[in-house]
Amino acid sequence: MSWKITIRARADVVRAALLAHEDAEDWDFSIVLGGGQSDPAQPDAWQLEAWLERKPTAADKAAIAALFADGAPKLIIEELADADWVTLSQHNVEPFTEGPFHVRTPDHPPVPGLRDFVIPASQAFGTGHHETTSGCLAMLAHIKAQGLMVRNLADIGTGTGLLAFAALHLWPRARATASDIDAVCGPVVAENAALNGIALGDGPGKLAMVIAPGMEHPLLRAAAPYDLLIANILAGPLAELAPDFRKAVAPGGSVLLAGLLTAQERTVRSAYTRAGFSLRARMSRGNWSILWLRRRSGR
Repeated sequence: MSWKITIRARADVVRAALLAHEDAEDWDFSIVLGGGQSDPAQPDAWQLEAWLERKPTAADKAAIAALFADGAPKLIIEELADADWVTLSQHNVEPFTEGPFHVRTPDHPPVPGLRDFVIPASQAFGTGHHETTSGCLAMLAHIKAQGLMVRNLADIGTGTGLLAFAALHLWPRARATASDIDAVCGPVVAENAALNGIALGDGPGKLAMVIAPGMEHPLLRAAAPYDLLIANILAGPLAELAPDFRKAVAPGGSVLLAGLLTAQERTVRSAYTRAGFSLRARMSRGNWSILWLRRRSGR
């Protein structure tokens, strides 16, 4: 059985709780959190969701409630039968278009004239509907339009593989490496690659997949330096990885960063400025920031 805890609150309250979660050094990472707008008609109506593969204990509920500084919120607790919680969180997603890309689940038809990606709801994050992922698709299209040449790219925290697939569409002769800390992403990316005509392997136009935290895999290090490194993860890990990304990116190369709330942007940008990167472009999607930075030459 899986379980879900939902807390509904104002946007600023949920954002503050997500920031508190990132700062919680003793957090139990078997409790997976997410947050965002709960009602498109009410931009300030947000909800925080916690997903567990066990019945929430008193300690679990107390840990989640403690993220809210203004008092214990109302926790809505649901039992989710035997379906996995990530798939349930992605059910009934509608197709969408972002630049040259059309992203859909298998129960929707393709759109002629666009690069169609079929991403089933699965055991990995990244159907593309979250504002950070769709924002990355938009920024990738912008980067391509600016004339950036990419021969070697990496997607750190790839989830379903969608952003790596999109980058390979824009730069079809590039060598691509994708990674994720979650072992379930290996077979998910392989299945999605087959669905979308992406060749797996090592070489131009192909995608290699590894399981590792950050840059901690021999293949990731051996494939460097990268012209483009994509990381749609969380603000804390993004800031921590800035020195590692500097080592992995060629002088003049780019990083595309997402997964950070706008309130966290200053901290992340400061980390990358110290690591020798300069901001080229930014966009916001809802309360999330998407950043394109380039490594300065000579550092």
